[in-house]
Amino acid sequence: MSENAEDKAVAAPAQSAGATLTKDAAPGETLLKVTGLQKHFPIKKGLLQRQVGAVHAVDGLDFEVRAGETLGVVGESGCGKSTMGRLITRLLEPTGGTIEFEGKDITHLGVAGMRPMRRDVQMVFQDPYSSLNPRHTIGTIISAPFRLQGVEPEGGVKKEVQRLLSVVGLNPEHYNRYPHEFSGGQRQRIGIARALALKPKLVVADEPVSALDVSIQAQVVNLLDDLQQELGLTYVIIAHDLSVVRHVSDRIAVMYLGKIVELADRNSLYKAPMHPYTKALMSAVPIPDPARRGVKSERILLKGDVPSPISPPSGCRFHTRCWKATEICKTTEPPLLELRPGQRVACHHPENFEDQAPQDTILLSDAKEAAELVPDAVLEESAETSAAVAAETGAASDATTAEKAPAGKKQAEEK
Repeated sequence: MSENAEDKAVAAPAQSAGATLTKDAAPGETLLKVTGLQKHFPIKKGLLQRQVGAVHAVDGLDFEVRAGETLGVVGESGCGKSTMGRLITRLLEPTGGTIEFEGKDITHLGVAGMRPMRRDVQMVFQDPYSSLNPRHTIGTIISAPFRLQGVEPEGGVKKEVQRLLSVVGLNPEHYNRYPHEFSGGQRQRIGIARALALKPKLVVADEPVSALDVSIQAQVVNLLDDLQQELGLTYVIIAHDLSVVRHVSDRIAVMYLGKIVELADRNSLYKAPMHPYTKALMSAVPIPDPARRGVKSERILLKGDVPSPISPPSGCRFHTRCWKATEICKTTEPPLLELRPGQRVACHHPENFEDQAPQDTILLSDAKEAAELVPDAVLEESAETSAAVAAETGAASDATTAEKAPAGKKQAEEK
């Protein structure tokens, strides 16, 4: 990222080290609230640069982050996770929706209006190679927040920077080295040290351990946990590694094509995922258990690729790859509803729960093709749910229920 972007991420007016800009949120209170958040990147062509379309990177997010907790965000590449992180830190201007931090609307604040908030909201960027200025030493990079805010740490800036280096596992004697002299994992630690320099209230970490060796990832994850307890930090951690997210998160949001499809606490999500996409993600997590050697895992294979965010599918955006998709999934977008305490799901035919649209049990052609890649056990489970709901509602006769309700299994075999 550019030098100006770095400065923007940490800039704030001069004030003393112990000053607070807003009333601190007590643990459990809402620190960040996002409502209907959107970000559409325009596509322009021609000599006059007329807009011919837009990339729907983030298309309507609703969630809250409570003080002292860690919210994990997972999903496939291109689903809008990093864009969401830059929106809530106000490094990008939202297209629509609102962002509230400690009760204050910061959605459309300008540079001057955001400066008082920069100290409380920091970000660890995904690419450690482009987020550090190659012309500056790491001492200059990590001390930039102190310089831009006019804060004088106890014992001096150099001593504080060297302490931060030791905290993130780097040698304090490397204060005068340049970024090119460090590995990718070490550069990521430098970015973490810079983000934590002023003890912010909210840290958005975009893939904080993806650049690190597996042997070091646990050290950094444990470091983030220790810093959270010591400084009272609140994290939004964006990651691909579901095992890392499970270890560090209190709640987890699953994103697909710019939308949150499931939001739940980690135990509920991993024990009983309710969205078919979440279930497919969980089936891909390897289980390091020697006792399971040779046991065939119920791996759910999804058909095709993620649709283009330029023209996302109508209705439920996952219906083109879902083995449970019916006509209502194609025409009606499911709202994100709390079907169980603390577990919100956007699905017409959720797993481990009664269907929200039981009257429609005929699969789409896309679902028939997707069903061929799904294990029989998964299809039978889904079919049993549909059959039970259809019997309860009396939407069809017993004979019709036997033919149509277990559609996932029967129609896949017929094809």
